[in-house]
Amino acid sequence: MGKTAKGAVWLDPEKTSPFEFYQYWRNVDDSDVLKCIRMLTFLPLEEIDAMSDWEGAQLNKAKEILAFELTKLVHGEEEALKAQESAKALFSSGNAAEMPTVDEDLENGTIGILNLLNKSGMVPSNSEARRAVQQGGVAIDGEKITDIHAQIDGGKLAGDGVVLKKGKKNFRRMVLK
Repeated sequence: MGKTAKGAVWLDPEKTSPFEFYQYWRNVDDSDVLKCIRMLTFLPLEEIDAMSDWEGAQLNKAKEILAFELTKLVHGEEEALKAQESAKALFSSGNAAEMPTVDEDLENGTIGILNLLNKSGMVPSNSEARRAVQQGGVAIDGEKITDIHAQIDGGKLAGDGVVLKKGKKNFRRMVLK
């Protein structure tokens, strides 16, 4: 489903978490939603045909249906419900409690922003991490990071950790082990 290893969508939850899998399908292009629902789900054709006139917010509902149905098919209903609730909590109320979490182990008490992005799995390489920071697409707890040499203190990662954001919809909670 993608050109690079990180851009790929895997059925294995170790490679693509149920949340990321759900989000991939939730963000499918508007023009592809009904085609994907028709080809990839077991919803009745009458129900899918009824969606053909949907626009705007209704089309977003169709994307949620697609994401839920495919996540349920691949990862089970329990994981699909968790992913759906996590997405709703994160994107409607800003609640980050249910987002994917990555435990981080520090060697010298700090970690560089490029290393943190790379270890979070948000980028496949330091060069992509550098580009994301330089283009202003990285934030920690809502504070934009623009310095590629920025060091994150281990104290910030203790307890609940920090919310690392890349782009508009890619979040991870980074917690100290």
